[in-house]
Amino acid sequence: MPPVTPHPLSQAVADRIEELYGQPLAVLQAHVHANPASTMLAALTSSHADLQLAERSVAFQLQRLRELTDPTRQITPFEAGHLLDCTRRIADAVATRDAHAKTVSAVLASLHRTPAAPTAPSTAPSPALPEPPKASAAPAR
Repeated sequence: MPPVTPHPLSQAVADRIEELYGQPLAVLQAHVHANPASTMLAALTSSHADLQLAERSVAFQLQRLRELTDPTRQITPFEAGHLLDCTRRIADAVATRDAHAKTVSAVLASLHRTPAAPTAPSTAPSPALPEPPKASAAPAR
């Protein structure tokens, strides 16, 4: 099988996750594995993995279909059954990939990176504002 190249959908999802969390995906996945409590990050990395699996399934079944339809092969009733099965698997994998992509993209679109909180509060005193002039007790003439 040829080397796996990232599909544009899963690469876009990975880029968005990295943008939101400010770290490479491998670091974020290691954090999720070390801290298995359910979090948004765990859900996002799991959805990304599911999307990648569906993309690999599409690529694998497409390669298999190319092998089955090689011009040098003879198509027998037995081969026709394999062709039909392979095309059904491609359709299922594409539907799965598209469903995962739609869901994780919608979730990612709803998330925004918040500015980091200051690490230490400022210890410098704030400049004092001048006091407003006091009204005199004497009546105005």
